[in-house]
Amino acid sequence: MFKKTGLAALGLALMATSALAADIKIGYVTTLTTPAAVIGNDMKDAVDLAMEHLGGQMGGKSVEIIFEDDGFKPETGKQKTDKLVQQDNVPIVAGYIWSNVLLASMKTVFDEGRFLISSNAGPSQVAGNLCNQNFFSTSWQNDQTPMAMGEVLKQQGVKSLYLMGPNYAAGKDMLAGVERTFKGEIKGKDLTKWPDQLDFSAELAKAKASGAEAIFVFYPGKAGGAFIQQYQQAGLKGSMDLYSVFTVDAISLPKLQAAKLEGVLGSRMTQEWDPTLDNDANKKFVSSFREKYKRYPSFYAAQAYDTINLINSAVTAVGGDMSNTDGLRVAFKAADYGSVRGNYTVGNNGMPIQNFYLREVVTDADGNWTTKVVKTVFESHQDPYAAECPLK
Repeated sequence: MFKKTGLAALGLALMATSALAADIKIGYVTTLTTPAAVIGNDMKDAVDLAMEHLGGQMGGKSVEIIFEDDGFKPETGKQKTDKLVQQDNVPIVAGYIWSNVLLASMKTVFDEGRFLISSNAGPSQVAGNLCNQNFFSTSWQNDQTPMAMGEVLKQQGVKSLYLMGPNYAAGKDMLAGVERTFKGEIKGKDLTKWPDQLDFSAELAKAKASGAEAIFVFYPGKAGGAFIQQYQQAGLKGSMDLYSVFTVDAISLPKLQAAKLEGVLGSRMTQEWDPTLDNDANKKFVSSFREKYKRYPSFYAAQAYDTINLINSAVTAVGGDMSNTDGLRVAFKAADYGSVRGNYTVGNNGMPIQNFYLREVVTDADGNWTTKVVKTVFESHQDPYAAECPLK
């Protein structure tokens, strides 16, 4: 009798679980452990907020986001992507902070005819000769943001520059990007060990000795905070101006402010998004995020929020029919949704064609360190690798 009752209860539980199963499952790969989880959790918070704003549905269908942790490793990211595609059978895999993780994972997605939506990583390979009709991005191609910074340096008449970044796919793209548009002299360049190196004293000494007028760096996550602290401790503020991309952001600024590292105030960086952009979608996103999480969203969060809304626009366009891959592809290409960056178009390689802004670290009315837009650097900018993509 006990066994039968137990089996009956189990059957009812399984039926209830089945009844509650979502109509659509979407995979989301990010970093949820290791110190880099500070980025991944910011993105997860934005995904959760976007789904809250959508009422948990897309195209009239219930949606489940299956989060997977890449552990900050390409091999782990690939394993989790394999699981999402082959076991969970998701039609769309999104997320990806790191270019090396995306590069290791994308073949699994494309070989099965699924869609990959990057919330951050923008390696040159997938923008160029490895482009795919099922790839779309809500961020940028890696070179673009530093290209905008190179343009700023050129406009400001900076004559010489020292370059630093981590030795992996995105780091190489970032330094290559600034070199595309900066026309002055490169006094030196260091590609540092990734992701373990957090001591930059030797490289900073080399930068100081080079006589360069300014220093350009790309250090995301924990490495960014470590670099800023050591830059200030080295006494370079005022003698070697700091320009960066993806180093000073809403994730690092509260920590820098708590440490009283005022050398970052007034520093400038380029980005396709800022919390002060004046459009309805961005106002709703920033105010809701700050109310819910008691902090400013980062650009990682903004791009993750856009990812969910882009997917919603495509799912809605096909009436929730996820088997309509041609219709989904057309809708992804249209990007017909309220982006937090404002309107943009999609290039032949799936990368956004969009504006890039110069931003400055400032103190807001409540005394919090944040950023504001100084000026528009590029309008409707397309990445340089689109010409290498055979897609039309």
